[in-house]
Amino acid sequence: MLRFAICVAGIYACFLTWAVVQERVSTTPYGDGQTPKKFRYFIVLNLIQSLIAAIVALMYIKISGRSLNWSITPRSLYLKYAQVAFFHCIGSPFGYAALKHIDYPTMILGKTCKLLPVMFMNVLVYRRRFPLHQYMCVGLITAGVSMFMLYHQTEPKKAAAASNSLWGLFLLCMNLAIDGLTNATQDQVLRTNTYPATLVSGQHMMFYMNLLCSLYSAAYLVLNPYNDELPKALEFFHEYPAVIRDVLLFGACGAIGQCFIFYALQHYGSLRLVTVTVTRKLFTMLLSLFWFNHKLTLGQWIGVFLVFSAIAIEEYIKKRKKLEELRKKEQYGDKKEEGAEQIDNKGSTSFDTKKEQVVPRKPHSQRS
Repeated sequence: MLRFAICVAGIYACFLTWAVVQERVSTTPYGDGQTPKKFRYFIVLNLIQSLIAAIVALMYIKISGRSLNWSITPRSLYLKYAQVAFFHCIGSPFGYAALKHIDYPTMILGKTCKLLPVMFMNVLVYRRRFPLHQYMCVGLITAGVSMFMLYHQTEPKKAAAASNSLWGLFLLCMNLAIDGLTNATQDQVLRTNTYPATLVSGQHMMFYMNLLCSLYSAAYLVLNPYNDELPKALEFFHEYPAVIRDVLLFGACGAIGQCFIFYALQHYGSLRLVTVTVTRKLFTMLLSLFWFNHKLTLGQWIGVFLVFSAIAIEEYIKKRKKLEELRKKEQYGDKKEEGAEQIDNKGSTSFDTKKEQVVPRKPHSQRS
């Protein structure tokens, strides 16, 4: 329990800081002059974060006494890691692009719908089935997010650009779908017993996913002749050195937070991890509201209430199921003990009966 509490505290601390820095990097203008600029080079940002996370993951593996086992790792496992990394790599740009058209609280509450794409991809791709109450909770979450979007206050300038909001919503949905496929594939790799524990762990997945994401991003930036993001990002770093501090802090918080994320995924399962990350998004949203002076309408607060009511229902049913399982185990144990006592009693009774039926033999002198 103490380890899980430390894990939750680590996730909250790292990703609350990470979210604030992410909003600053992606939405706040840099420079004190008359023409401040915003950092728009998100593939470079992903590359830096992936490199930092890969280095931290390698240190994590060495400290935990494990090794990468390059030579004995099967090709099929490398392909799974490459698949997870590819999905993770293409998902983030959709999220950053969505932030250009929707505000950050909408983005965060949309992320609380992560259960919907994860469930859908598990059912569609990996043929898994879920209990009925989980589908009900997903419906509540979807309704809450819909209310949040419908009751969003629109300023006069933003009202003229309503099509941009719809485009931002589409980009957010694409980001959620790819995130769902990423998490479903991670669950499938860690849940199955296809590979030995020495080759598959949270640390290994974190290292390979971020290493391959770095290779994908670097290849796109260097080999794509129609993309000039890398030189422009380097020029931006030179012109506004303050962004370097924010980008490095963004990468460090994300990397350390991933250590807690993958530890929880390996040892406590995806359901508890999703619960932790979703409640973390609540605190992220509230922090964004107070820090950057965002405001919510009454309808949006009702939407927030529906979302986190669904989370509470899920937790309640999960705890009730655990109690029922414990009661069944106790009842099964009592019946097993009663059965063992009955067998012992039957054995002793039959043995006593046999003893009573034994007739003592007459002495040899009395036979004649």
